[in-house]
Amino acid sequence: MSDKNTSTAKSYLDSAVAQGQSVLGSLTGSTGDKNEATARKNQAATEKDASHTVGKLGPLNVSPSGGVSTDDPNRTEGSYNQTIGSAKESLGGLVGAESLKKEGAQQNAQGKGQEAQGQLSDLGSGVKDRVQGTLGGIGASVTGDREKEEEMRLKHDDAKTKQRSAEADMQKQADA
Repeated sequence: MSDKNTSTAKSYLDSAVAQGQSVLGSLTGSTGDKNEATARKNQAATEKDASHTVGKLGPLNVSPSGGVSTDDPNRTEGSYNQTIGSAKESLGGLVGAESLKKEGAQQNAQGKGQEAQGQLSDLGSGVKDRVQGTLGGIGASVTGDREKEEEMRLKHDDAKTKQRSAEADMQKQADA
């Protein structure tokens, strides 16, 4: 939807075209086609990476397409509870206070669940709003309503930012 060329679908299309060019270059022996295929493939990879990039400052998220979103409050509160829970666990272990250690472990576990609930909420609403923005933009384009089309593009871009932010956080946790 965005005019900034950070579309995952566009990157897949460019990658497929690059593969075709590479095959053509191999069949014809054309170094130019092979080089162009390599350049296009690299560009497609860059587009895909840019499509999944999100800048994050606290609960605020920004994407290269200009989309802006805020995290579900459960994500922020869950992260806070994990931090406080871990601190209590460490302090309890350090001073030998088993009840504090246990309380910290419980708060940490609850925080993880709370953060996951917020991530799933952001992921679901991001996908839903992206679809609505895309379909609304198509409808507005067909009717010639440029103002509504821009509104739907912004909705799509903001929703994409929300979705990508949740995906990035979930991936970080899976990698940890």
